[in-house]
Amino acid sequence: MPYFDAASSAPLHPVARQALLAALDEGWADPARLYRDGRRARMLLDAARETAAEAVGCRADELVFTPSGTQGVHLGVLGALAGRRRVGDRLVVSAVEHSSVLHCAEVHEASGGTVDQVGVDRLGRVDPEVFAAALTEGTALACLQSANHEVGTVQPVAEVAAACREAGVPLFVDAAQSLGRMPVPEGWSLLAASAHKWGGPPGVGLLAVRKGVRHVPPLPRDERERGRVPGFENVPAIVAAAASLRAVREQAATESDRLSALVERIRTRVPELVPDVEVVGDPARRLPHLVTFSCLYVDGEALLTELDRAGFAVSSGSSCTSSTLTPSHVLRAMGVLSEGNVRVSLPSGTTEEDVERFLGVLPGVVRGVREQLGAPTGEPGPRPTAGEEAALVLDTLGRRCPIPVIELANRIREVRAGSVVAVLSDDEAARLDVPAWCEMRGQEYLGERPAADFGADRGSAYLVRRVEE
Repeated sequence: MPYFDAASSAPLHPVARQALLAALDEGWADPARLYRDGRRARMLLDAARETAAEAVGCRADELVFTPSGTQGVHLGVLGALAGRRRVGDRLVVSAVEHSSVLHCAEVHEASGGTVDQVGVDRLGRVDPEVFAAALTEGTALACLQSANHEVGTVQPVAEVAAACREAGVPLFVDAAQSLGRMPVPEGWSLLAASAHKWGGPPGVGLLAVRKGVRHVPPLPRDERERGRVPGFENVPAIVAAAASLRAVREQAATESDRLSALVERIRTRVPELVPDVEVVGDPARRLPHLVTFSCLYVDGEALLTELDRAGFAVSSGSSCTSSTLTPSHVLRAMGVLSEGNVRVSLPSGTTEEDVERFLGVLPGVVRGVREQLGAPTGEPGPRPTAGEEAALVLDTLGRRCPIPVIELANRIREVRAGSVVAVLSDDEAARLDVPAWCEMRGQEYLGERPAADFGADRGSAYLVRRVEE
């Protein structure tokens, strides 16, 4: 079964497996002890730290290992904010950061701090000049990911880092998706990553803090990991993580080029094979292994389930696959279609045959899901006569993605060109999907009004003017 969700967790690299088994025999003892077994574990831990520091581009004494990439983020962001409390309480983040960064922002804001989110364009990229303008007096820390975990867009970290340096603000970089696959961008002050993203074992992360950056550990201190990460180090897993990071970096030049070509094939072929699809993310400045696209008139959960039945493991940022019933914050910030969203992220070793089989299966799967939901077939609907009422109100309250857009597509021909259709919906995804549908289908989106204006007791009304085809 082809596994196409490496952005969530990559399969364990063979080198990691070998190193883990060996280290279980050699690195089980307490590396803080002076007896022989402890010294052996300490030597393995120090060698792993040297390897990871070389990959990150820092000194070994600037890097610590954490129980996860998420905790690395938490310790880095909250520790830097605590260390620079006297400077100010402003935190600047991009609107598409990983949830671990945004959760830190929520904690900071709840404790009285200020958070400023910098928006992105439709490709998911921040504007370095806009980011620089947000670095006002009192900014304690700025956060910008190296590349986006949902759409693959690579951020202009070096340009933002230069602006941060000029403003005297440290920059935290979440490099979870790029470390081992792409060169580490220059100029960062703090950096975190997660081993299971590059093929290491789960349960290992890293945090690097440059010398001179004020950092106060937010958790109680002990003698472990320079006082920044309390608790016993998992030396065998750390050794396996470092060994696989070295192996992945050695393969990166050739494997990244190969995977990038396969991703480009998916980016090009999917819109040709499946009608009404929006491929999202930057087509050029992107991760080599990741591509995301959204399909109109498709329920995300049904799509992922059918692809799983066909033998493909993929992920989604669609609201219809989430218990919260809200679209991914990344897709929302980009203002792109969220319904029927599919994220394909290829692990090392993915073959052309795997990709071709996926492209062969996808059209039929999408078509089947659309038929189940009564999506438009492409056949002309009823056309209004000159004497018919032009305005049309579609009540889709209580119905979830993608039903509001399906109703709109099926019934917009009931009004004359120039007339307005109001779609009533209490589904958060409609705020993204109705404008996205208008852009894809050449209709005019007029904006949002309270549904109460149309006699409803909840939700919003999304107004669309029909443009003659």
